[in-house]
Amino acid sequence: MSNTTHEETLGFQTEVKQLLNLMIHSLYSNREIFLRELISNAADACDKLRYAALDNDGLYEGDSELRVEIEHDAEAGTVTLRDNGIGMTRDDVIANLGTIARSGTSEFLKQLSGEQQKDAKLIGQFGVGFYSSFIVADDVTVRTRKAGEDASAGVEWRSKGEGEFTVADIDLEQHGTEITLHLKDDAKEFADDFRLQNLVRKYSDHIEVPVRMPKTETAKDDEGNPVEGSEVTTWEIVNEATALWVRPKSDISDDEYKAFYKHVAHDFSDPLTWSHNKVEGKLEYTSLLFVPGRAPFDMFDRDGARGVKLYVQRVFIMDDAEQFLPLYLRFIKGVLDTRDLSLNVSRELLQQDPKVDKIKGALTKRALDMLKKLAKDSEQYQTFWNTFGSVLKEGPGEDAANREKIAGLLRFASTHTDTVAQEHSLADYVARMKEGQQKIYYVVADSFNAAKHSPHLEIFRKKGIEVLLLSDRIDEWLMSHLTEFDGKSFADVGKGELDLGDVEDEAEKKEQEETAKAKESLVKRVKEALGEGVQDVKVTHRLTDSPACVVLPEHEMGYQMRRIMEAAGQPLPKVRPILELNPSHSLVARLESADEGLFADLAHILLDQAIIAEGGHLDDPAAYVKRLNGVLAA
Repeated sequence: MSNTTHEETLGFQTEVKQLLNLMIHSLYSNREIFLRELISNAADACDKLRYAALDNDGLYEGDSELRVEIEHDAEAGTVTLRDNGIGMTRDDVIANLGTIARSGTSEFLKQLSGEQQKDAKLIGQFGVGFYSSFIVADDVTVRTRKAGEDASAGVEWRSKGEGEFTVADIDLEQHGTEITLHLKDDAKEFADDFRLQNLVRKYSDHIEVPVRMPKTETAKDDEGNPVEGSEVTTWEIVNEATALWVRPKSDISDDEYKAFYKHVAHDFSDPLTWSHNKVEGKLEYTSLLFVPGRAPFDMFDRDGARGVKLYVQRVFIMDDAEQFLPLYLRFIKGVLDTRDLSLNVSRELLQQDPKVDKIKGALTKRALDMLKKLAKDSEQYQTFWNTFGSVLKEGPGEDAANREKIAGLLRFASTHTDTVAQEHSLADYVARMKEGQQKIYYVVADSFNAAKHSPHLEIFRKKGIEVLLLSDRIDEWLMSHLTEFDGKSFADVGKGELDLGDVEDEAEKKEQEETAKAKESLVKRVKEALGEGVQDVKVTHRLTDSPACVVLPEHEMGYQMRRIMEAAGQPLPKVRPILELNPSHSLVARLESADEGLFADLAHILLDQAIIAEGGHLDDPAAYVKRLNGVLAA
């Protein structure tokens, strides 16, 4: 290797400086994972070279035995890891080792608090990769050359993990990447043969690329004494070096599955569950799918990286092949290895291949079955739901074919317990339905407390009828795509006519009709006073404690969805609600006896209060306050 040329010193991207500082201090207790991360990156580089060489085997440069090698020097306090994979150009080095090219990075870093235990989990959620080197090293040198380039195209990158790094051109005979870690004083334990071998077997045994370490053997004389000068060093493969997903399930331990998940997902925590399947017949493929124990930081970025690792006949094709799972299952991680696609397949070709749709349909059902099985453990499933439930709620609108399956996996808060926990399934609700009840009732509001205290629930609480309490932003959209479950239709208690089915007896219905008839003149006066502010005015029996409530027509967009659409810049026509009055309430009695001057103000106050209770916004809050003050001062 000749002297370095074209050397320049550059500053780290701001986010990298923050991440390095937090990682060095927050991940101290997890520091041994640096080796797993570096081996995973090296194995990916080997996979990428194998794929690129399908079109140009000259990229191997006569060395097609892909491998990862680890050496250490206890005296110098260094650990060196090299691979003969795809390598990097100078631009690649600056882009990959000086920046974090992931959308949402700044938002992610804002969540970091400096509290070590909490930040360690968040950083693991982000995926640390190469930067984990600085957990154990105070000086890191990377030497690399892109496969197929001249020896003079080598690059050396050096940094102490502080504010800057240095990049220089060098001559490098071997393509691939070599990383040398100059260990911190308190990390010299890693410059040990036994320690490194244990870490490889613990974290990277499942890597298909062989991980090798030097082994020195010395000849011995007849008396068993070592013969001086007879040392012979060979390379010993330390890991299993077999693709885990092609091994029989009976031969794979839970710990091996968990370790493989951490490699695939670059996550610190264990998965909640997994599903390993081999399919033969018209389609031949092996899939290994995992449900993570926690969400990635960019889960709600629908354009972010997602999908499974795709292999064709055990040849790596691409990371994040999103064509094989629907968007609402974007949290699923794993591997798909198939014989039914060509080795030169691209993302564009995947979108046109009918075999992809068939595999996608099968993997989707496999993933949903995996969740159904997980749901048998209520505690584990609750962990899953609290993390990924809002994403799964996208399913009924996106996947009509599996709508019933997804509906069975949904969980809701309910008046059955009146707690904020979303822990009740639709099957639980149906099993608890009252005799004569024909519908599954729900209420939508901006918050749990608003839903729990909605005036629309009053008659349901009186009758002991359970109502689902929906307060997530996606809930109204979700319910617009759920038409029925187990033969029972859904009914929004805040829309349309109130229908309690056979729960109400004939005597109650007759009494309601008589009351409505007796209050016809009041209803007419209120309707005239409110004018265009309402679509209609009625006497209701759905209230027991509140004086009035607003009801939207059955197919009208709800207040929650209207606000979401308006916030997105979507113009919407003004909503005209139906005002329903509680004839037995004292305020309605006062309204009925009020003179003309006070009547209009009281009618508007009741309407405005009902809109507020429903979670709506007043067009003219000042007018409401003025009327209320006038009534209070009278």
